[in-house]
Amino acid sequence: MKIAIVSGSQRPESQSLKVARYLEKRVAELCEGTSVYLLELGSGPLPLWDQSMFTGDPSPLKEAWAPVSAELTEADAIIVVTPEWHGMVPPALKNFLLLCSKELANKPGLIVSVSASLGGSYPVAELRTSGYKNNHICWIPDHVIIRHVSKMLNGEPSSDEEKMVAGRCDHALRILVEYGKALRAVRESGVTDYETYAFGM
Repeated sequence: MKIAIVSGSQRPESQSLKVARYLEKRVAELCEGTSVYLLELGSGPLPLWDQSMFTGDPSPLKEAWAPVSAELTEADAIIVVTPEWHGMVPPALKNFLLLCSKELANKPGLIVSVSASLGGSYPVAELRTSGYKNNHICWIPDHVIIRHVSKMLNGEPSSDEEKMVAGRCDHALRILVEYGKALRAVRESGVTDYETYAFGM
């Protein structure tokens, strides 16, 4: 089992990255034998999507995307950690989703939204509405919203609120792993035809 975690903030050493590293650690502790690939969009931003993705010619974009694509292709499940910027998913994360095609197809995705205050719900709605269409990721029913994130997951959970958040994270991770096992059968079934039906409707 391999899980990919995407830290979707464009800020280096962001709160999103802190949460992504926390989840990386919890995956190792909860799911023995599971490896993790952590993609940090803050320190290593990807080039913006352009038409070269649809051509057969080499390009700087394809060169930068190739190692990321290889890691995602090997993954059985994906966790997306996103901050809420002006009520939206950050541009770097939207760009990441534009670059993805078959890498995420029929793989379960867990949305983890973080907010400096009491927000965090809008990125969940945005990703569930349009963040799956052409990459075919399957967002699982559970998601996590971590509010007042600067006070959360900085060490051993202490307050009741922090313990609740930590418990919710563990619960979602366990479910994600089971979805990862189950959807492997769909990917191996041979029913997918992404040459003919590459894009969702």
